[in-house]
Amino acid sequence: MKEGSRALAGIYMVLAALGALLPLAAFLPWLAIEGINIPRFIAALFANPVSSFFALDVIVSAAVLTLFIIAQGKRDGVRPLWLPIAGTFLVGVSFGLPLFLALREVALLRR
Repeated sequence: MKEGSRALAGIYMVLAALGALLPLAAFLPWLAIEGINIPRFIAALFANPVSSFFALDVIVSAAVLTLFIIAQGKRDGVRPLWLPIAGTFLVGVSFGLPLFLALREVALLRR
């Protein structure tokens, strides 16, 4: 069972890397052109109903994931809890969730 958990932690880390690289590959070119322009970012984020749908879905998912990380992370002894929360808000749910799950598998292995 421990080997399965170790393998699962590795799979989660690969998925966390993909969850960071793919969204950042789309966002960084925009950031290079626009710079840190919060009003323009929000305008682009809610530019049409489809982008608003995805933006709101991710915002709600990030809030739910944060609560899950705090509650489940404390229960399972996951450390550091701030890292997947920061990853969620700096990159996205696609990075924060698999990072938390990898850290959780490591914490469970230590038990």
